[in-house]
Amino acid sequence: MADEVDQQQTTNTVEEPLDLIRLSLDERIYVKMRNDRELRGRLHAYDQHLNMILGDVEETVTTIEIDEETYEEIYKVRISNITDKV
Repeated sequence: MADEVDQQQTTNTVEEPLDLIRLSLDERIYVKMRNDRELRGRLHAYDQHLNMILGDVEETVTTIEIDEETYEEIYKVRISNITDKV
């Protein structure tokens, strides 16, 4: 019984960066990408290079434009759902 508790505690600890990702399997995660892109989805799998397989994904892309007359920044946000096509 004590061995089961010790084993469960060691499997739920974060000692290396990939441990945190392992604990996030089958959970909804947030991924910040280059060029102001963001992904939110359920983590199904990953590898040592951090390639990920996500499901139920929502992508958010933020673009910034500058108004030529007022020189104000204009933020445009596009949100789209990404579905599997198998």
